[in-house]
Amino acid sequence: VQLQASGGGLVQAGGSLRLSCAASGRRAYSFARMAWYRQAPGKERELVASIGGGGSTVYADSVKGRFTISRDNAKNTMYLQMNSLKPEDTGVYYCTLRSYASDDYWGQGTLVTVSS
Repeated sequence: VQLQASGGGLVQAGGSLRLSCAASGRRAYSFARMAWYRQAPGKERELVASIGGGGSTVYADSVKGRFTISRDNAKNTMYLQMNSLKPEDTGVYYCTLRSYASDDYWGQGTLVTVSS
C-alpha cells in the first residue's frame, strides 16, 4: 500500500485547509481503519481523527467540531477538512492505513502551519 498525502500549507488562524490522502496498491481497497496523525515541533505524534472500514469516525477532543474526516471509496482517497484552524494545529500531518491483517502503512506527511 502506498499513501500520498497532500494539501498542507500556510494559513492564518481561523482559516481552513483540506488534506487528501490517496491510497494505492492491492490492499488499499479494503481496510480496517484509516487515520490522520500529526506531530507538532517538539511533541509526540498524536491521533487527530480516524475512520473505520464501515465509516465510523473518531476525533481527538482538540479538533471535535472543527475537523471532519471522510473517505471517497470511488477515488480511494481519505480527506481531512480542517476549519477554524488554530496555531496549535501546526504540525506535520500523516495519513495511515491499517489492513485487516493488522499491517500499518504510513504516508510521507504534509506540513500545516497556522499563523496567529
